[in-house]
Amino acid sequence: MTNLSKLLCALGKADVDFILVGGVAAAAHGSPRLTQDVDIVYRRGADNLRKLVSALGSLHPYLRGAPPGLPFRFDVETLQAGLNFTLTSDLGPIDLLGEIAGGGSYEQLVDRSISADAFGVRCRVLDLETLIATKRAAGRPKDIEAIAELEILRGRSGFR
Repeated sequence: MTNLSKLLCALGKADVDFILVGGVAAAAHGSPRLTQDVDIVYRRGADNLRKLVSALGSLHPYLRGAPPGLPFRFDVETLQAGLNFTLTSDLGPIDLLGEIAGGGSYEQLVDRSISADAFGVRCRVLDLETLIATKRAAGRPKDIEAIAELEILRGRSGFR
C-alpha cells in the first residue's frame, strides 16, 4: 500500500501539477473501498515533468512488473517519451497517467476536479461525476463494481 501522506507531501513540496484519480479520489468522496496504489494524472509540460522527477526521483521509481535489473531511468526524457507509467517506489505503487479513458489529459480534467487539503497539502481531486465517467470508460470489473457505490455517494451529496 502506498504511503499517501508522504507521496502528497513530496508532490506538494515540488509544486507538481497533478489530479488524484482512481481509488484515492473515490475515497476522498467517501468511498470505504481500499486501494493499494495512488493514481495521478499529471500535467505533461516540460516544467512540470522536471518537478515530477525532482519529487519522485529519490524514491527509486521502477516499472511495476518489470524484471529486476531491466534498465529504467526516471527522468524528463523518459516521461516525455511515454504517457502512462505504473511504478513501484519506496513509498509504494504509483500510477503516473498522462491521460485516462473517459477523461483525457490534465488540461481536460483540471476544470472537472475539486481542490482539497490532504495531509497539509493542497491538491486536486477528480470530481465525482467525472470519476464515475472514467470508471465507466475503463470498464474493468473492479471499476464496474465501484460505479454503483459512487452513484450512491453522488445521490447522497445531492448532486444530479
